[in-house]
Amino acid sequence: MKYSSINNNIFIRNRKKFSTKMKANSLAVFNSNDIYPISADSTMPFQQHRDIFYLSGVDQEESILVIFPDCPKEKHREILFLRETNEHIAVWEGEKLTKEKAFETSGIKTVYWLQDMEKVMFEIMTQCDTVYINTNEHYRASVELETREDRFTKWLKAKYPAHSAAKSNPILQRLRSVKEDVEIDLIQKACNITEKGFKRVLNFVKPGVMEYEIEAEYIHEFIRNRSKGFAYTPIIASGNNANVLHYIENNQECKSGDLILMDVGAEYANYASDMTRTIPVSGRFNERQKAVYNTVLRVKNEATKMLVPGTLWADYHVEVGKLMTSELLNLGLLDKADVQNEDPEWPAYKKYFMHGTSHHMGLDTHDYGILTDPMVPNMVFTVEPGIYIPEERFGVRLEDDVVIQETGSPLNLMKNIPIEVEEIESLMNA
Repeated sequence: MKYSSINNNIFIRNRKKFSTKMKANSLAVFNSNDIYPISADSTMPFQQHRDIFYLSGVDQEESILVIFPDCPKEKHREILFLRETNEHIAVWEGEKLTKEKAFETSGIKTVYWLQDMEKVMFEIMTQCDTVYINTNEHYRASVELETREDRFTKWLKAKYPAHSAAKSNPILQRLRSVKEDVEIDLIQKACNITEKGFKRVLNFVKPGVMEYEIEAEYIHEFIRNRSKGFAYTPIIASGNNANVLHYIENNQECKSGDLILMDVGAEYANYASDMTRTIPVSGRFNERQKAVYNTVLRVKNEATKMLVPGTLWADYHVEVGKLMTSELLNLGLLDKADVQNEDPEWPAYKKYFMHGTSHHMGLDTHDYGILTDPMVPNMVFTVEPGIYIPEERFGVRLEDDVVIQETGSPLNLMKNIPIEVEEIESLMNA
């Protein structure tokens, strides 16, 4: 791994928190992700399943975690099953976790090789009543393939049909949405790397550069700072491309007088950052661009103040919509008749700002969190309003990552990333 080692105390605490939410005499199982094939002998880069990483720190394929707090045999209350490593694997694929290294990483003392899994599972399954299975229930999930976790669940249910099944995901949704201080430090590290990439780009952009060249500047800076790369597919959208919300082609020339909307973020130790900045190709905003830009910035700043303990996500978005409606009236993009005649299910402001303002962020860019639960301290959210004007061939979105505090406004993890018009223009023309 490129990232520095993480003290295993965080993973020990995470397992303890999960264990306290389990039913009596139950066990929970978590699997690594597959390595996905492309064609021939090519594969996609491995991405660890965030749940097993959250609970163990194990960041390699073909790994299984079992948590069984009430197991009669103390050594089986926490178990890791790993792919057996050897010298041949080390030469051809690189070093894998040994049993000793797995303990250092996770704090789990009992480590077996995968070939022992069915035998050990038979023993502990005879001692429990309920099995927690891990399904993907994220509100944005759309999974069409069978994962390693799915295959294991299918095998487990067929092998042990008399056991009761319970769901891990509702527990993890709540646990993972509230970050430990160590996790916030890791997200801050990812944000700091993103900051370095953005400042590099400010010195690079000029008329005639290609969007993919800007993408290359980011990835260069990210990797040289111990990131694997982008936390999600980057959006480098110049001119009218900014009005395509998930534009990822990044293959057009950046032209004089246009704006570039850049939605990018570095990952660090599997934790995401999520930044959006909009900058002028020529180094200066024109008056109309500046007016729209400062409108979005005002909405972002006011929306951020609303992210306090007790706030409900749905109510928050209603209030942000009211803010945006007022600002769009001031810009002349809406008139009073538009607002008076609006469809309550699709308010008038949605013509120019059609997406949500905030989502949970952490190990996943769109992280776990139950949206009907009130916000609590140490939740991490994005704040990302935008205004998109296809008829004027530009769009503006601004986005920071913030941590809800016990009192007062959230902590902005991106406070050092330039965002004011004057600062951006100054840096681009230095």
